[in-house]
Amino acid sequence: MKILLIQTAFIGDVILATSLIESIRKKYPSAKIDFLLRKGNENLLQKHPFLNDVLIWDKKNKYKSLFELMKKVRKTSYDSVLNLQRFGATGLLTAFSNSKIKAGFKKNPFSWAFTHKYEHIITTNENSPHEIERNSKVLESININDISKPKLYPSDADKEKIKEFIQKDFICIAPTSVWFTKQFPLHKWYEFIAQLLFEEENNIQLPQNFTIYLLGAPSDSENCQKIVEGIELNQINLKFKVKSKIINLAGKLSLMQSAALMEHAKLVLANDSAPLHLASSVNAPVCAVFCSTVPVFGFTPLSSTSFIIETEQKLECRPCGLHGFKSCPKGHFKCAESIKTEQILEIVNSIL
Repeated sequence: MKILLIQTAFIGDVILATSLIESIRKKYPSAKIDFLLRKGNENLLQKHPFLNDVLIWDKKNKYKSLFELMKKVRKTSYDSVLNLQRFGATGLLTAFSNSKIKAGFKKNPFSWAFTHKYEHIITTNENSPHEIERNSKVLESININDISKPKLYPSDADKEKIKEFIQKDFICIAPTSVWFTKQFPLHKWYEFIAQLLFEEENNIQLPQNFTIYLLGAPSDSENCQKIVEGIELNQINLKFKVKSKIINLAGKLSLMQSAALMEHAKLVLANDSAPLHLASSVNAPVCAVFCSTVPVFGFTPLSSTSFIIETEQKLECRPCGLHGFKSCPKGHFKCAESIKTEQILEIVNSIL
């Protein structure tokens, strides 16, 4: 059996889609599974032990790359093509895939050509399913009703890279996000870290040689460094003995190396963005901070030990959208600013 999975959205979406790989592997252990994703995300899956091949869509050469992929997909003659994307380009590829089973979501403009199509509905209803449940609907087309957790497999080389960082107790913080309104403000992260470092004030017993690692992409390094420098500049003024260090690793580790590091963390703190799913993929203890978006959208952490932090205020403007914005539509950003540092400290104290 040859199966193609398609998810060409962002990093977090690809990580969540690995849930389907796990479910297929359980039901059909001898199946050849290929995965189609966008260029830039291939590091996540290129060494995945359950994948036969990773196909890459180069969106910089969008249509040329798409038609080259279409020819390759048709030539391969998959038994099943399972498309998790809801946009036309991958719908076109699915429709003309020459596959016996073409499954996807009704929202896709080419769903009329699918053999199996399913609803994909995101609501603010308290009973709204998690994204892995919505995605797993397409597995019904190949007689799978199991829902597995997403899982990534850092390589031996990834694990070797982070060996020097796991010799002491640590937490990881991924403080940034592509979207401003999804990001807990830098000054709030700074406030939390500053209070965490000084146990005399918060009665938190930090282990000896305790370290905080700041994680992110190369583009996040500058903001992470601002946090580090801010703490360093104010240590003297705070008049407390520093019990730990902060190390900026943003841009210094690949996604899979970051996942390998998270696996050993006492806790991973992240916004509603890809790092929280990266942590879940290795079952690291994770605490997700939700600002403009809400947990009921279905993108909450899935680790065995998971926490969610959000404002305690009832705001009529929240959520302001499914995704984030470049700025707060109302101008006040209360969904983030009203989150109390004590909420995060309480979680960290319970872990440490």
